[in-house]
Amino acid sequence: MSHSGTSFSHLSTFTCIRCGLTASAATPSAQRRTHCPNCLAGRHGRCDARTHPIAVAVQRDGAWMLIHRCTGCDRLEAGPVASDDNQLLLIRIAVKPLAQPPFPLEHLAQI
Repeated sequence: MSHSGTSFSHLSTFTCIRCGLTASAATPSAQRRTHCPNCLAGRHGRCDARTHPIAVAVQRDGAWMLIHRCTGCDRLEAGPVASDDNQLLLIRIAVKPLAQPPFPLEHLAQI
């Protein structure tokens, strides 16, 4: 079983594959951590490549999920956001589609 920086097999910490932070392998709510709380990067369990956070999805109950794209196999995966995750980076990822829409914003004035 893999996660964001190394094998999870009973380790209490891991080193992030991207930023080098040594982080707890468990979230504050005692769940298995799926990504680095600092840079939000992870490690894909299937191909062992780095994953890059690309979006935030909100579940029906209001919980946020972080969407990652694997840099090795291009697969998308979702993992829960933890309370100690980098809040500024989460917000930047969440608002990116609004800040960079695929159409000119002037078109909105015509609607």
